[in-house]
Amino acid sequence: MSDSQRLEHLRAGLRGCYITVPTMFRDPDLSLDLDATRAHSRFLIDRGAAAGNAVLLAGGAAGDFSTMTFDERVAVAQAVKQEVAGRAPVAMGAQTTSTRELIALAQAAERIGVDYIQVSCPFYFSHTEEDFFEFVKAAAEAAPRTGIIIYNTFWTSRNVSFSMVEKLAEIPNVVGLKWATPRTDAMEFEHVCTHFADRLSIIDNNLFFTMSHMMGVRAFEVHLCNYWPEWGLKLIERLEARDYVEVQRMITQEAMPFYHLWMRIEGEFTSGDGYLDKLCMELIGLPSSRCRPPTRDARPGYREATRQMMLDTGVPGVLRG
Repeated sequence: MSDSQRLEHLRAGLRGCYITVPTMFRDPDLSLDLDATRAHSRFLIDRGAAAGNAVLLAGGAAGDFSTMTFDERVAVAQAVKQEVAGRAPVAMGAQTTSTRELIALAQAAERIGVDYIQVSCPFYFSHTEEDFFEFVKAAAEAAPRTGIIIYNTFWTSRNVSFSMVEKLAEIPNVVGLKWATPRTDAMEFEHVCTHFADRLSIIDNNLFFTMSHMMGVRAFEVHLCNYWPEWGLKLIERLEARDYVEVQRMITQEAMPFYHLWMRIEGEFTSGDGYLDKLCMELIGLPSSRCRPPTRDARPGYREATRQMMLDTGVPGVLRG
């Protein structure tokens, strides 16, 4: 397969549920528990996640990338890749504030054979868009056979503009765009989807699944998959059938309570990503753990509220209190 054919294959394969695999830790020292991370990857595959309906992201935000060392990030990605064993595409989180580290992450990803890296604008400083372009270009040149997913994390750094998406899309191995925008009358979300869905595989990170699918989006960030994979697979099936009434019912009745509980915890207790996924996993009997600090352990104070949310939304296999 030529490089151009490989990159087109990667673009086409970035579809279905985009599942951030939580990274597991051991109590009390919170060292990596790679066996538990492998077990969760196996759970997702055994419950139906596969090429065409899912992509697994190792070491993303819900995978605690911000609290891990470089070597830990690579080890987690390698563990997920080995466990999945080609049955579904695997992406590796590559967010960083350093171009040198991004190059090293990209090279490690290519060495261990993951399909994609996920790259966001560097955070802390308000870098210009040209800074970001050079940042992505450096990763692309360091790992030319690895697909790059641009992630617009506007809440931590600069918002990626339409014109910058257009420029980034010219880099050969930029194959995906994980897309969310602030909601304004300028309709930035729709503007990009309608113009780039035929050039990039767009991942809806705004929960606009019915609307985005109508505009050609074929991948969707779905936290519920970590404890209810069948929900995500049904979502993809109903979207492909264009059963948008059922999709919207699923989002409002079954997904929205999860996100409302997440926002409640963010507002009154702790912040981060993945901690509610992990609690939900624990409540159906999966191996789990807390997230590393500074995110505090939400399990003691929110276990029963989470259990009730899961029961109310019809999650199968919820353990008794």
